Amino acid sequence: MYVLIIDYGSGNIRSVYNSVKKTLHKFKGPNLIKVSNELSEIKKADKIILPGVGSFDHCMNRIRDITDLVETINDEVLSKKKPFLGICIGMQILADFGYENQKTKGLSWINGDVKFLKNFVDKSKNLKIPHMGWNHLEIYKKNDLFDNITNIDQFYFVHSYFFDIKHKENIVCNTNYGINIPSVINKDNIYGFQFHPEKSGKSGLKILYNWLKLN
Repeated sequence: MYVLIIDYGSGNIRSVYNSVKKTLHKFKGPNLIKVSNELSEIKKADKIILPGVGSFDHCMNRIRDITDLVETINDEVLSKKKPFLGICIGMQILADFGYENQKTKGLSWINGDVKFLKNFVDKSKNLKIPHMGWNHLEIYKKNDLFDNITNIDQFYFVHSYFFDIKHKENIVCNTNYGINIPSVINKDNIYGFQFHPEKSGKSGLKILYNWLKLN
């Protein structure tokens, strides 16, 4: 299995790399993990991960600055159906548009827009924005991604914007923080995590392992 983490200059690359590398030891080899933005490496990979830290517009601009990167991942993920995982902003940029700092077009792989959480949370609850810290997943859609994961497991979140999904069938589970926030999304071979599995201890390693097991 060859896992490629896309490096576009905006992401918690080292932590993601270490978590995936640790998890790969559970699989019978040969297994390989690389961090790269080389198009040739993306084309060779079996599974692709797109992490993200920062703002929607900043991340999309960095991705578009790499010549032919968008076209390449569109071909590998949408046409060739390679398993894909977007983490945090890497999930959010799958949307049609994001409204952080300015209206910015996303990859449009999963329909919906990324909106400011503060505008939707009941102000009387005095919830702090960004949503930062540990929270549960409200799993309501049976999925092999959640093998050995229960409502006791907690995952680490840090975000001020959320993915307002257009088609509810693309939401695998929510996390409640004033409103129901899509915390795992899916469309065919494409998955997205709003939380950071690489910062979520044993629970994060379990869900990474389950994603790597998916066909």
